[in-house]
Amino acid sequence: MVRPDYSGGGFLNLIASIAEACGVSPRHPPLAALAPAELAEAANVVLLILDGLGDRYLQAREPRGALGRSRRDVISAVFPSTTAAAITTSYTGYAPIEHGLTGWFTYFGEAGCVAAPLPGRTRGEDLPLASRGVALGRLFIAPPLLDALAWRPIVVTYAPIADSAYNRHHCGRAERRAYEDRAGLVAQIEAAVKSGTDRKFVYAYWPQFDTLAHRHGVASAEALAEFAAIDAAFGELLARLAGSDTIVVATADHGFLDSGSAESLALEDGPGLSALLRFPLCGERRMAFCHVQPGREREFAARAHDWLGDKAEVRASRELAEDGWFGSGVPHPRLAERIGDVALVMNERYTVRDWTPGEKHHVHIGNHGGPSDEEMLVPLVVAKA
Repeated sequence: MVRPDYSGGGFLNLIASIAEACGVSPRHPPLAALAPAELAEAANVVLLILDGLGDRYLQAREPRGALGRSRRDVISAVFPSTTAAAITTSYTGYAPIEHGLTGWFTYFGEAGCVAAPLPGRTRGEDLPLASRGVALGRLFIAPPLLDALAWRPIVVTYAPIADSAYNRHHCGRAERRAYEDRAGLVAQIEAAVKSGTDRKFVYAYWPQFDTLAHRHGVASAEALAEFAAIDAAFGELLARLAGSDTIVVATADHGFLDSGSAESLALEDGPGLSALLRFPLCGERRMAFCHVQPGREREFAARAHDWLGDKAEVRASRELAEDGWFGSGVPHPRLAERIGDVALVMNERYTVRDWTPGEKHHVHIGNHGGPSDEEMLVPLVVAKA
């Protein structure tokens, strides 16, 4: 297991360095490998998050490419190693323990359902989360970091998600610029940087590597072709920004590993486990949170341990929080509710899943959310243009 680093060597600390450089007192220590003073010397800072691009993958595939040549260090992801937790950290400067989004699926007691907060859809029914009659401000309590920056904030993101409820809330007052493809990503970042003489922080996000790695596997030809294309796009971006006094920082929210069909476990095969749950599994397939019927927690944990053996660590969810896996700070008021009672932290390449009525059955080849080095270690790429 790779423990997340929140003290100066992780993704959270990178956001703290950016915040301090842009005039905000950060909630957490800055990144040791990228001091705020270095960023503050530039007229513009671009943060490019390449969803799913782990450091192990980058170094193994093309260490001499545009990204590899500018790789400065390796940093840890937040935990769980997943987009919902990391992107919320990047938008707020809060650790997962503080912002309370700890997986693709989360139980929201305020809405009385399990939902995916990023697309804002309920699990199973696939209805808008807003249809539950709960204001987003009750679910997402961490304020947008972009609202506090002294520099002008601009968000460059994929068109299908640019105006999502999640994005609108977390981008705050920042200008949002949408793109359709890699060429659009590069063009919109360039346009944002060159859109005035004021100091700018440009937050950019690219999701397609993650999409292909889930579908085909991170070791697939499809993922490799996507990596080669985004590596070339990064080189083009640096060329187009040359002379603009911009520091471009590229990193990822998490890495990936591939799981075979024999490593994809169904909760229904665990004797008596599904019957002991109050809600469907939350979190991720590599790091599942289980909400157990009151008084049955020990029974559930014992049954899960007997079934999984060395395929998983069966932990009380509160122990993970107390042990610092979700970071430090004042816990979200509903953290205990959101992380459930028992956590299944999957070992090796194993995953665990369940299905709800109406839910499309699918099994990802590429997975993340767990504590392996492939998932937890992401690159720190720093280039001056």
